[in-house]
Parts: sequence; structure tokens; C-alpha cells
Amino acid sequence: MFSANDLKNMDKDDVLGLLGLESKKGPTDWLLPTLGAFSVGLLVGAGLGLLMAPKAGNELRGDLRNRLQRGGQDSMANGDGQRRETANQNA
Repeated sequence: MFSANDLKNMDKDDVLGLLGLESKKGPTDWLLPTLGAFSVGLLVGAGLGLLMAPKAGNELRGDLRNRLQRGGQDSMANGDGQRRETANQNA
């Protein structure tokens, strides 16, 4: 049957398996894989977005470099790259 060493090495799932039972699955059992897949999707989407950008590679890298160096100052920029203040003045 089982020796003392076998019983020492058994964990909860082994004991429940011998009884024909299984442990109850909690929220982390489905939440962590879902978040992992979502994160991978975000990274792939961002990469594809950069690859399909309408600007040339050198221009795009220069824009990204400038935005990263300035920090969050461009968070108020609208879709065409102009700041809201200047966009409102031109309208």
C-alpha cells in the first residue's frame, strides 16, 4: 500500500485524488491566466500598431524618443499631434 515516506510526500491534491475528490477552484485559477493573455494581447497590439504606423520608422522613433524624454507633457495632445491649446487657437 503506502509507506510512511509516501504519506509524508503527499500533498492536499494527492489525498483528495485518492478519495475521488478535487480541490475547489478559486478566482485566481482563472484570473491570472486571463490577465496574462490580456497583457500579451496588449503588447502584440502595440507592436502591430507601431509597425503599421503611417510615419516612416526614423520619424516614428524620433517622435517616440521626444515624447519619452518630455515625460507626460504630451498627454494633452490630440490625435494629430498638436496640443489642445494650439488646436483650439487654429479652429
